[in-house]
Amino acid sequence: MSKDELILVTGATGFVGAYLTRMLVQSGYKVRAIRRPNSNMALLNGAETAVEWVDADVLDIVALEDAFQGVSRVFHCAAMISFLPKDSTTMLKVNVEGTANIVNLCLHFGIKKLVYVSSIAALGRTRERPHLDERSKWVNGDDNSQYALSKYQAEQEVWRGQEEGLDVAVVMPSVITGGREWDDGMAKFVPQTDRGLKVYPTGRSGFVDVRDVARFMVLLMESDVKGERFILNADNITHLEFFTLIARELGKKPPVIPVGPILMELAWRGFWVLSKLTGMTPPITRESGRASVSHYTYANEKSRAAFGGFEYISVADSVREMVKLYQEARQNGLKPMVSAV
Repeated sequence: MSKDELILVTGATGFVGAYLTRMLVQSGYKVRAIRRPNSNMALLNGAETAVEWVDADVLDIVALEDAFQGVSRVFHCAAMISFLPKDSTTMLKVNVEGTANIVNLCLHFGIKKLVYVSSIAALGRTRERPHLDERSKWVNGDDNSQYALSKYQAEQEVWRGQEEGLDVAVVMPSVITGGREWDDGMAKFVPQTDRGLKVYPTGRSGFVDVRDVARFMVLLMESDVKGERFILNADNITHLEFFTLIARELGKKPPVIPVGPILMELAWRGFWVLSKLTGMTPPITRESGRASVSHYTYANEKSRAAFGGFEYISVADSVREMVKLYQEARQNGLKPMVSAV
């Protein structure tokens, strides 16, 4: 991949997209990115001045056509993530139809390669199959959220593009950790633990540092690899182990009250009733609650074998960095903080 080529990034102001964009800019690549007029640029940490911006979203075909002019390669990171029932229709439209638009424009403009950010959720989780790898086929099951369905259907649009002649590669990150806004994603558990988090869900999942996701994506685009999907996962640990790592770095006590499936069913129902009475957004929904007490593990042998041996940042080191950023942010109104790339 030549550094004279123009690269388009969708979702460049989001968590993964911002780290990826900063890495591309730092590596000397020419980057164009799409954004909405009101997009928060905080995670770009100053790199936004080196990016050519086009105001658009993935459902705006006319604006997207302008964004694709002169582009050679595309990273598609844009997606909507929600576990609220009221968001499911919009999420399906953004994630599936938006991805179809990107694929169609890649084909129309003769894009050399598309790297797409899918998710481990797109593998299709069912309790009869607790360990998943890249060969796992989608299976309908109660543990699949509407978000999972949207990412599965979006990924099918990417593979449809391959059948029509587009070179594609797909990454499927597990639960992503790293510095960002402190009320979102896994980062929100750092201030919660600092305030004395007492409870923890009893589930298990895979975890990966956002810097590794961005780094692997750049290596994938620079390589000749195509027609492959890669699970990106540093390790599989319990949520208690994850919260204990945070507590240890903060010098706090880890949570001690387990919340298993039965209590979680009561919890999400209680928050649902409360949300109906007060209009508040429930902190736990049926989908997010059930996911937090489920036990799934994810393979990483394929990604580790790529590019002569890909080494992940350990979950412990990722948490250590995240807590360090939080402690810095705590001195300045808890502004969003990001790691160097």
